[in-house]
Parts: sequence; C-alpha cells; structure tokens
Amino acid sequence: MPWLYLTLAIVGEVIGTTALKASDGFTRLGPSLLVVLGYAIAFYLLAQVLRTIPLGITYAIWSGAGVAAVTIIGWLIYGQRLDGPAILGIGLIVAGVLVLNLWSGAAH
Repeated sequence: MPWLYLTLAIVGEVIGTTALKASDGFTRLGPSLLVVLGYAIAFYLLAQVLRTIPLGITYAIWSGAGVAAVTIIGWLIYGQRLDGPAILGIGLIVAGVLVLNLWSGAAH
C-alpha cells in the first residue's frame, strides 16, 4: 500500500504544481483550489508513506518523478521549450528513480 500511496502523492503534487501555473498567481479561483487540493492530498499521502519507506528514498522518488512529470507537462500543455541538456537532465532523474526502485535495497 505505501507504493500506491507514493504514486498517488506524486500525482497529487503534479496536479497541484500544474494548476499553480494555471492559477496565474492565485488570481483564478478554480486552478487555485486545485493547487490546494492537489498539495493537500500529496502531503497527506506522503506522510502515510513515511511510516514505512525511509525519508530519503521517499523524497528522492517523490521529487524526482514529480520533476520529470511536471517538465513533460510544461512542454506538452504550456509549450515550454526543452533543449538537449534539459532532456538529458530529466533522463538522469528518471534513471535515478528507476535505480532506487529496481536495485536499491534501501527502498524496501
């Protein structure tokens, strides 16, 4: 169950962060409410995850996956440009998350 909660926490954080851009500095009510809801869900689930998965591992996966997802969403939805170094950096973040999940005993 903690891995499902971590996945859902990542989804909540990505929704909150994406809505943060759409909130236009909290001047638009709908996206602003989505920011609060997304982050509330993310932090609640993250707190539950920390009961069983170590803090460093949890945060590395949560933040790494979130950065990669938000970057891709920024590119797809907001037309933000990604150059070669940006793509390489995101690839390295994803690789780090995969290494933690697939081969690190510290994650289990």
